Amino acid sequence: MKLWRWGLAGLAVLVAAGALAWVFRFDLIILAARMRWPDIGPPREVAWSQGPSVAPVGDRPPNIVFILADDLGFNDITLNGGGVAGGAVPTPNIDAIARQGVTFANGYAGNATCAPSRAAIMTGRYATRIGFEFTPAPIPFSRVVGSFRSPGALHPPRFDAEAAKSMPDDVDALALPTGEITIAEMLRERGYHTVHLGKWHLGGTKGARPEDQGFDESLGFMAGGSMFLPKTHPDVVNSKQDFDPIDKFLWGALPFFVEFNGSPPFEPSGYMTDYLTDEAVQAIRANRNRPFFLYLAYNAPHTPLQATREDYEALSQIEDHRLRVYGAMIRNLDRNIGRVMAELKAQGLDDDTLVIFTSDNGGAHYVGLPDLNRPYRGWKATFFEGGVHTPFFMRWPARLPAGAQFQTPVTHVDIFATAAGAAGAPLPADRPIDGVDLTPFLVGAAESELERPLYWRSGRYRMLLKDGWKLQVAQEPAKTWLFDLNTDPTERTNLAEQRPDKVRELSAALAELDGQMAQPLWPSVLSGVISIDHPLGVADKPTDEYVYWDN
Repeated sequence: MKLWRWGLAGLAVLVAAGALAWVFRFDLIILAARMRWPDIGPPREVAWSQGPSVAPVGDRPPNIVFILADDLGFNDITLNGGGVAGGAVPTPNIDAIARQGVTFANGYAGNATCAPSRAAIMTGRYATRIGFEFTPAPIPFSRVVGSFRSPGALHPPRFDAEAAKSMPDDVDALALPTGEITIAEMLRERGYHTVHLGKWHLGGTKGARPEDQGFDESLGFMAGGSMFLPKTHPDVVNSKQDFDPIDKFLWGALPFFVEFNGSPPFEPSGYMTDYLTDEAVQAIRANRNRPFFLYLAYNAPHTPLQATREDYEALSQIEDHRLRVYGAMIRNLDRNIGRVMAELKAQGLDDDTLVIFTSDNGGAHYVGLPDLNRPYRGWKATFFEGGVHTPFFMRWPARLPAGAQFQTPVTHVDIFATAAGAAGAPLPADRPIDGVDLTPFLVGAAESELERPLYWRSGRYRMLLKDGWKLQVAQEPAKTWLFDLNTDPTERTNLAEQRPDKVRELSAALAELDGQMAQPLWPSVLSGVISIDHPLGVADKPTDEYVYWDN
């Protein structure tokens, strides 16, 4: 018995030592990532380029304001009777964009993760057509996520150390090709003053930055995320998810700074969403007398979950701390979007400004909240509706009908061509443009004329949407899903075995589009596991459906 006890004690010591070694290795990886931070200066005033002091005589093209949320769940807004915590967090300002404009009932993200979606928005082309297939992430991040087994997880993530050897040391080198024509370059040729605010995530080296890709002015951060405030700030309320390796990495390694036109980094003067809005208001005032394109790319409500104390305290009816912090972030985001809309009205620009609002993809499973994408299944990093079916609205009182519902599926690639049509800019003729100008369809043309197959791919996982039928094909696990969204919009009944004819038809269309795409510009080094029907932090069951997402 004593030997047994000593053996058990020895085993416990070994397990504890192994765990400590893993934690120590984890912390070393995060420390190495953090040591790459540049020196960060104190807050500074931004001097926006001032347009003419008086408005020009005669007609001018409409201003274009594109507001992009980050990981906003379909159920995060209250437009259709949903909302955080059963509607406890109203979103009147986001809802108003829809009610005063056009709601795309079947609006889809360009991809199920952020950077490829942004590449599709910026170019009007499938991200896979230009090789921007995987989201740029630093190797330390991929190594941490790929070696972490969340409690209750049945399927391990994978880090491809061999593929990582071919990756550049600087993640900023993973960039949108400079030969692509961005929406900002196209509009600047048409005489627009172009402004970027917030998240970029399309490269940070010379030639790939916003100010090199068509933006006259850029204030924000090049990486895929940012802190909203320093974690010990007296006005911040934090929520950390210990079951999530992404969260662990972000809290340990993410900086809090912005850059202005490539300047040395400096701290924002307040909570990031408030700060970006403050500067958006100033940019609108500076450009009120000339056509402008404002790309306002908030990082809310992406993790890390950080709320202002004021917004958190306003939601005392929400008992769950994590949900309350998340709800406070949505409350803050909605209020700030209202400030942008109010400034357009105050400057007399409200009527002839095309405002586009959407999210880069659906809500993330790693937040640990179950209802972000309700009523849809799936999450960010899946091609189920929860990952790619996003809020998507356009408002342009001078041209578009108010309160209209557009049912035909549209995607982020259509934003480029729609902006070109509004500005009177010709589309590039030397390359395929996958999107179409939506405006003619919104002012009277038959929706059926817009029907076309829509396509998505990330590594070994692909999707096609055609005539309301949706095909998903995954290689790991090897599975085919077929859904008739016309009768089953929440993807409850897989018809793949019952309708092999439809699988063959859609597979042929998928293969045709797949053959047009480019090879990835860099390899996937991380394959993460996403359970379709529950968030991270909930134990897997053997019967759960899941996908491996290559990134």
